Amino acid sequence: MRLLIAGVALGLLSACGGGQQQQAPPPPEVTVATPLQRDVVDWDDYTGRFVAPEDVEIRPRVNGVITAVYFRDGQDVRSGEALLKIDDRPYRAALAQAQAQVARAQAALTNARGVTARSRQLAAAQAVSKEELESNIAAERTAAADLAAGRAAVSNAQLNLGFTTVRAPFSGRMSDRKVSLGDSVADGTTVLTRIVSLDPIWFEFEGAEGFYLKNLRQAQRGERGSSRSTANPIDIQLADESEYRWHGKMQFLDNAIDPNSGTIRAHAVVPNPTRFLTPGMFGRARLIGSGTYKAMLIPDEAIVTDQTRRLVYVVGQDGKTVPRPVEVGAKVDGLRIVRAGLAPTDLVILDGLGRLQPGAPVKPKRSQIKPQPAQQAAPSETMPEPQSGQATSR
Repeated sequence: MRLLIAGVALGLLSACGGGQQQQAPPPPEVTVATPLQRDVVDWDDYTGRFVAPEDVEIRPRVNGVITAVYFRDGQDVRSGEALLKIDDRPYRAALAQAQAQVARAQAALTNARGVTARSRQLAAAQAVSKEELESNIAAERTAAADLAAGRAAVSNAQLNLGFTTVRAPFSGRMSDRKVSLGDSVADGTTVLTRIVSLDPIWFEFEGAEGFYLKNLRQAQRGERGSSRSTANPIDIQLADESEYRWHGKMQFLDNAIDPNSGTIRAHAVVPNPTRFLTPGMFGRARLIGSGTYKAMLIPDEAIVTDQTRRLVYVVGQDGKTVPRPVEVGAKVDGLRIVRAGLAPTDLVILDGLGRLQPGAPVKPKRSQIKPQPAQQAAPSETMPEPQSGQATSR
């Protein structure tokens, strides 16, 4: 009886063990693909503001009283356009006086030339002394000098008369006027208004020393020209935009790094034919940061974070999962650049990462990684449009 009971127990145990082995789950099916390879260019991100290349306080060049204002506050003006008028009557009188002095000097010079000519004829006949001839020649030269001085006085008076009409030194946008009709203004002292140029406009920003060193190394290797001597392209988006709509070229890179901030100043030139861009406006920019190189691209969903590392799971030759630490870069066409850690032939697991264990067998299903431009998000949030405080019906 005891032997029979033992045999039954062993049979039951064997049956239970066999059932457990039959219930073992099959390897999970995962989608895998090799990294997508593309020729890409890196862009470095900066923030800055638009500034006017020309920003001038307009001051008078003569003394006087304001008699007319020709521009409207905030108006766009062309180069040479009249802005204000200073009382020109004293300067017209000064010009007339200088012109009269020229006429007088011209008459004196004509008379002196006649006397000198007669003295030369008489001297040839020894009818006048040598001393008298020399005196007449000196008088002629003095009259010629007086005429030259008179003509210079006329030129100066004409300049002063022209300065009574204050004109725009370049095309741009006016600020508000600082004087009114009847105000007295002083030469070079009184501020009349301010003008800024708008087309083209500058985008000024500061770059960190690390970016500057990186760009210098690239220039030495011939991968990318230095912005000091190369008009590298730059794209800009405004605070309320999600795309880089504005495009310019690098023009200036400062000659020294600020030791306090560890940054270097730079600016780009941006066409502004509609004059939409305004000095002081904030912008985010991307500046070309590398030469063209071949990069491996994978979806962000294929990357997991393990504390301070970023990992990608690949399928080894034995059909088991292998975690690979990777170094990632920027995003392009909706995919993430992998700078290091992957080979072009690696089978990257694209889904089901939450249930994977290192070294666990999987059943790979081949697929392809495709660009996803529609999933590419803006690099930063846009500024919301402000709400009006009141509304009225019509």
